[in-house]
Amino acid sequence: MSAHSSNPGGASRVRRRALLGTAVLVVLVALAGLAAHLTRGTRETSNSTTTQASSAAPSSPAASPSPSAHPRSLSVPPDTHDPVVFGKAAAVALWSYDTRAYSRAELLAALHGWLTTESRYADAASVDAVVPSAVLWKEMAANGQFATAAVNEGHFPDAFTQALQADPGTITQAYVYAVTVSGKQSIAWNGSPAGGAESRVTTLAVQCRPSRSCALAGVMPSVAP
Repeated sequence: MSAHSSNPGGASRVRRRALLGTAVLVVLVALAGLAAHLTRGTRETSNSTTTQASSAAPSSPAASPSPSAHPRSLSVPPDTHDPVVFGKAAAVALWSYDTRAYSRAELLAALHGWLTTESRYADAASVDAVVPSAVLWKEMAANGQFATAAVNEGHFPDAFTQALQADPGTITQAYVYAVTVSGKQSIAWNGSPAGGAESRVTTLAVQCRPSRSCALAGVMPSVAP
């Protein structure tokens, strides 16, 4: 069987990612660094390494505040028309989990609830990649591991803002904005309530059409400053 026909699902995901990337960064296509922002493999490798490091070798307990000892409920998206406000809330949801309170499947279902209902712009795979793998989740659950998150700030990337100012009409097709958020993830587990903390930064694609509240389009492949 030819390589072209062996993986139609993969081709569909590639087309969806291309649409998302175009919608978010259409005003940035002339930038030399755009290719780096569209390299998903780099982000997935980095996220996987970071998650595993968080589980296996957390920071010193003295280095971070203690997350709450009470099981946390699944997050729901805020009702807002502000892309930055939504992006900050989405980052907290993506950086938080509680293996004591719900399953990985339940967390994924909740995060998918943040996605835009416009399937051509909803990149669920990029959201799934942020969540620990099923194998890692099982190990984390055995230790009662959980994480909370706090946001320091959120903003439109400089290049995105400059290009949008130069041609405001480019946003009106999909109304998808790039939002970069920085913050901290605090992790704890059985026997170590103080846990550890790690800095986090991500660039999200946020859709905010004038007629309805903001929704998540996806997690961008790499951080746009």
